[in-house]
Order: sequence, then C-alpha cells, then structure tokens
Amino acid sequence: MSEQINHHRRRFFGMTAVALAAVEFGVTGIAAAQTAPASAGAMPDVKRGTHTSFEALKQIKTDVLNIGYAEAGKTDGPVVLLLHGWPYDIYSFVDVAPLLASAGYRVIIPYLRGYGTTRFLNDKTPRNGQPSALAADMIALLDALKIQKAVIAGYDWGGRTANIMAALWPERCKAMVSVSGYLIGSQAANEKPLPPKAELAWWYQFYFATERGRLGYASNTHDFAKLIWQTASPKWNFDDATFDRSAAAFDNPDHVDIVIHNYRWRLGLVEGEAKYDAYEKKLAALPMISVPTITMEGDANGAPHPEPSAYAEKFSGRYEHRTIGGGIGHNLPQEAPQAFAQAVIDVDHF
Repeated sequence: MSEQINHHRRRFFGMTAVALAAVEFGVTGIAAAQTAPASAGAMPDVKRGTHTSFEALKQIKTDVLNIGYAEAGKTDGPVVLLLHGWPYDIYSFVDVAPLLASAGYRVIIPYLRGYGTTRFLNDKTPRNGQPSALAADMIALLDALKIQKAVIAGYDWGGRTANIMAALWPERCKAMVSVSGYLIGSQAANEKPLPPKAELAWWYQFYFATERGRLGYASNTHDFAKLIWQTASPKWNFDDATFDRSAAAFDNPDHVDIVIHNYRWRLGLVEGEAKYDAYEKKLAALPMISVPTITMEGDANGAPHPEPSAYAEKFSGRYEHRTIGGGIGHNLPQEAPQAFAQAVIDVDHF
C-alpha cells in the first residue's frame, strides 16, 4: 500500500465560503495520565483484514448508557480512544487495535449510542443523535473507566466526536487524530445552501428528513449501509464477511432512531436536549482546537469531505496533515490500519 504523506505544518489564511460551508455541514476517582511509549518508530507491516475479531467485549454503565466496548493492550498503558462512524462500527479498528497494543497502549473502542451492545439505561431517555450528546457520552465513558486523559482518534461521526471532545474538554485529550479534519458544525451554519454538486453528495441526509426515508432506512438498513460503504470507498473491494461483521451492530434497537435524529438535527428539523444547549452554543462559534493534531484523508474518499486547506487554520497546536494514497476511501482506519496506527503514535509524541 503506497502512502503519500505531507509531514509539513500547513497554514492557510482565509477559507472560501464554499469550503467553510462544507465543513459546517458535517463534511468530530480518576487515574493519573500515562506517559507515551518511548519510541515512535515505524509500525510492523500489517495488511488490512489480518484480524477478524476482538478478544472480548465489555460493558460499563454511565449515567445514560450501558456502553459496549472492546479493549486491547496493557491495562496500565497510556490510553487511546478509537471512535467509529456511520454506518460502521468498532470493526473499523480491528487491525489498528493490535498494532497500538503491541506499541504499549491501552486501546478502548466503544460502540457509539445506537450501535452494537450499547444500550440506554432508561426507556424514557430521548434517542438523541446530536453530536454534542455523542461527545458527552465519551467523556462519561472515560469517567466510568477512571481515565483522566487519552489520545482520541476517529473518522466520520467518530472524527466529529473527537473534534468536539478536543474543543470542549481539551484537558481530557492528550492529542487527536481526525480523518477529514475539522468537522464541528452547527444548525445555523447548516442553513446555508451548498453548491448543487455538494448538495448531491448529501442525498441521504435529505432522504432521512422525510418519513419515507425513515421507513426506507428501517426496512433496508443493511442494504443501505452497504451502498454507503461502496460509494464512500469506491476502490475498497471488501467481502461480505467483512461487511456482515459490522452490519450486526445496526441491529441495535435504537440504531434507526439515533441515525435519523442525527441527520434531522443537523438540518434544524428536530430539537436536541436542553442539557446540551451550552455545548452547542460554544460549538456554534466554531472553536479552535488546541490539542496536538494529525488530520488524515484517503486519496479515494467518496463521501462528502472538506479540502485540508479549508480547516488547517482551525488547529492552533502542533499540527500535520497526511493524505494516504493507494485508493483509500472513507473508512480510513480499516482500509489503511498501519497508516492510522502510525498517526496515533506519532501525534502522541508531538
């Protein structure tokens, strides 16, 4: 797998209205912090698909959820929190986790609300998919696990969740890896129309805004997800077994509600919860992210995503961008696990 990596700090002054709009539309008792492993040397050569399972899944309760998660590595190692997107799950990191574990890390890979074995504790809790709620879930997870600080890494919904965590709770984030860069947005920003070609790429968001779309997704969840996989990663020839492992996570009883609410909330079609209003107010100002960051992009990402030049100035700490070659699509950690794991180790040594 070839890699074309730009390791130089990029600074661009001024974002075009279209580029900024694309970012806004969505195109992220406590133990002491641990010290990073001593070396940031090259990762072992591991091909995608080498691993097909995690050793075991665990569950832990927070104030809202019973969160399912996989864990790898030493329990006393520095922590990496890996966050998946839609419509994917923890298996996006099935090859990344052992690489990081072998480098000395404690790796935590949770199912987001609405996925896998994560469940709400109360039937009356709103099935809220707004981005700040997902980020608050992950802070609650760190609290439940008595983890003070972690390297946060993710893509798609997971990248946006990581961005929000780094913006609102920088003291909990040692460093960050974010595929597709700065993904923080707001309902107000999403009111501004994009150019037609950009709007076309978000077809499913508008589909989900209708009752027909909700029924269609509920009736054809697995086929819908497979279509997204194919269009978002057009050069990734994944097999049925790989897809089916992740598709099982969509059988969660809250999955459809969370997905539909997430996309409708972005368009301002539904309300969130009042307890997240203060977070949303801060996020609407498009806060800078100060924690050390590596952003990444696959050279064949078929999903909506901003250009790196549109978000480089949103990172005020040490920063690099890496474009990964070789036909890598939207699900970058599963398609290029070695490059993703290396970025996690490297950003931890900034």
